[in-house]
Amino acid sequence: MREGSLEAPTRHPIDWQSEAFYDEKACFDEMERIFDICHGCRRCVSLCQSFPTLFDLVDESETMEVDGVSRNDYMKVVDQCYLCDLCYLTKCPYVPPHEWNLDFPHVMLRAKAIAFKKGTSTQFRDVQLASTDRNGKLAGIPVVVQAVNALAKNDSARKLGESMLGVHREAWVPEFAPKSFRSQAQTQRAVSTSVKNGARTPGKVAIFSTCYVNYNEPGIGQDLIKILDHNQIPWILAEKEACCGMPKLELGDLDGVAELKAKNMPVLSKLAREGYAILAAIPSCGLMFKQELPLMFPNCPDTQAVKAAMFDPFEYFTERSKDGLLDTGFKVGLGHVSYHIACHLRVQNMGQRTKDLLSQVPETKVHTVERCSGHAGTWGVKKEFFDNAMKIGKPVFKQMSEHPAGKPDWIASDCQLAGHHIAQGMERNKLNEANMAHPLTLLRMAYGI
Repeated sequence: MREGSLEAPTRHPIDWQSEAFYDEKACFDEMERIFDICHGCRRCVSLCQSFPTLFDLVDESETMEVDGVSRNDYMKVVDQCYLCDLCYLTKCPYVPPHEWNLDFPHVMLRAKAIAFKKGTSTQFRDVQLASTDRNGKLAGIPVVVQAVNALAKNDSARKLGESMLGVHREAWVPEFAPKSFRSQAQTQRAVSTSVKNGARTPGKVAIFSTCYVNYNEPGIGQDLIKILDHNQIPWILAEKEACCGMPKLELGDLDGVAELKAKNMPVLSKLAREGYAILAAIPSCGLMFKQELPLMFPNCPDTQAVKAAMFDPFEYFTERSKDGLLDTGFKVGLGHVSYHIACHLRVQNMGQRTKDLLSQVPETKVHTVERCSGHAGTWGVKKEFFDNAMKIGKPVFKQMSEHPAGKPDWIASDCQLAGHHIAQGMERNKLNEANMAHPLTLLRMAYGI
């Protein structure tokens, strides 16, 4: 027997379609087993609020052990988990293949799925927030988008939204764009060029725009297109797309995830088999196709094909650079950049690709922060979690404001939601402020285009 886990972590398929998966007693038995291990270790206490909540419950119990905690309180721990996966990736020494087989996030997912099946007190609100496609299409109507964006900035409307929908009145919420990225990109064509495959990368790209880029910040998608055109990489837009399913996964709505998977896979698997690299500019979306869907559907060949073809943009660009097929003749320095690595990018185990590429830009110093920002999609805007989101992010806000070379000129995160959350946290804590931009925007600027 060896101490800790000395082998690369692995994950087991999620048996979500079996009746046993939704056996509440079996799930709670497994949570008790895992909570007992976590209580004896406590390495993850600083990651998120799930672990302090668990340890407080243990320490305040009569036995000061997990057996003294009422199972009625287990969901207090589950509610604080937003599936960032950092405990699994960076802290836990007992993940499989260790014999203790501890996968905290996926046990939390199982508990969330059971609770969703039963129905929760906040389920209506949660489902509305997770319906990103529907919300984007509705808000994209020209008259509606103006009204929605105006209400989001109105104090009285935000107070009403907090009382009726449970969205914290002070939480940053994204605006909706008057014109979606897909409607713009469908009228554009890639620069005419031949396909140049590399040893590590296909030479042609299919863009999966993601709900956020499509409905909220289409400029990120436009920056990606400009970078592809500049490097003479032919691209197309995925013919059809639906939400990747991450917002529904975070709720435990696994049937909803499966419905979205059924819409996306026929289109994306066809692209994968035709030799396209599929690029998604939001890390959570890439993670769904690289990890969560393959674990939910391990025997689906389409899902496995898409997994192999899915790239984060900076993963793709750095691999093109290794193949000698990326223009690195950057023209514009970016100054001091404080860069936050998104949790769902770290989980993809690709290294610091964004930092590596931006660091090649002349007159640019990149300061990297590796810690959860605390936003976590829809979780951080909910009134019951917003204060915790700000608390979790506080060390990140401070580190992002303290660039070693001086005041930061830019703050950036591959997760644009985290970027906005960090910007808000820096402002609320009266720290050094800087312009916020997505790394793709910074790369486009570095090219001088």
